[in-house]
Amino acid sequence: MVSSPTSAELGRGQPMGVPSVEPESVPRVTVIMPVRNEEQFLPRCMDSLLANDYPHGRLEVLVADGMSSDRSREILAGYSLRFPFVRVFDNPRRTAPTGLNAAIRQAQGDIIVRVDAHTVFAPDYLRQCVHLLRTTGASNVGGPQRSAGRDYESEAIAIATTSRFAAGDARFRFSEQPAWVETVYLGAWWKETLLELGGFNEDWVVNQDFEMNHRLRLAGGKILLSPAIRCEYFVRPSLSALAKQYFRYGLWKVKTIKAYPESLRWRQLVAPAFVGALSALLLLSPWTLLPALLLALLYTLANLFASTVCARRRGWRYLPILPLTFATLHFAWGIGFWVGLFKFGVPRLSASIVVEAFRPIHQE
Repeated sequence: MVSSPTSAELGRGQPMGVPSVEPESVPRVTVIMPVRNEEQFLPRCMDSLLANDYPHGRLEVLVADGMSSDRSREILAGYSLRFPFVRVFDNPRRTAPTGLNAAIRQAQGDIIVRVDAHTVFAPDYLRQCVHLLRTTGASNVGGPQRSAGRDYESEAIAIATTSRFAAGDARFRFSEQPAWVETVYLGAWWKETLLELGGFNEDWVVNQDFEMNHRLRLAGGKILLSPAIRCEYFVRPSLSALAKQYFRYGLWKVKTIKAYPESLRWRQLVAPAFVGALSALLLLSPWTLLPALLLALLYTLANLFASTVCARRRGWRYLPILPLTFATLHFAWGIGFWVGLFKFGVPRLSASIVVEAFRPIHQE
């Protein structure tokens, strides 16, 4: 397991790239958000941000709009009229990293807080981010991704994505204890830290958060997961949308592993290994049909067990849909990963890297 911060570590001085800030001063915060066609989620997201108890006089909100074709721009224009510190600009390349980097370049704040339109934030979200950046020695702070749905199908997706059966050892999806981790949901940094790192890598259309956080850790930075940073993330609304999302996650994870083999974690290989083994056994010859059926049976039993555990905790009415939800996650990720191997090439993995992938992550 990832080690939890000690009291001494939480009181340690400034991290890399941190300017000197007087204790009585309030750092200026820039909230950055890339959006595209998010009319269904923007009002709740913006309302929760603007209801934060951080002083509005020390706050700016920069929204990079990826040329939305729905009412997103109209909704954002309304907020800009009412709140002068909310500014919207075009992101013609329409990807998250280009929008984020454009916002970082324009930011006037000492601290950058990344947000997402699918998320509703606690009233003290910004204050907690600032407090933990100033007091813990972390280079990036963030909270767990508390997933939520809006109906039966999306609520089942929220339950599945936070289960160990889907998330493995990705602590940001389920942990309720502070810990030094490899990545967090969203994040908050001193602006100087992001500038030193060169911002987000715009070659990563997906998985840009993990890629940037890995570079941060290579540079000596530390990433703190704290349950005091509270928000609620609204998951994809349907299993078809979930399949598309996790297919892209699996595909782009290959690019990250190819660029940074040492970032490999065991959880990233489980679904591709299962999908690959099952496909090979089914396609090789009639003699391998029985092993294929046995492998499928083992997966089905594991899936049913995990679904039952989740349903017992979150409600038995979800039991009929949870097995299909888990299967969607695993097969979409696994197939996406294999497509990624053809698209980006096979990563070069030494035996030592594979061994390290199964060891707990520690940041001293």
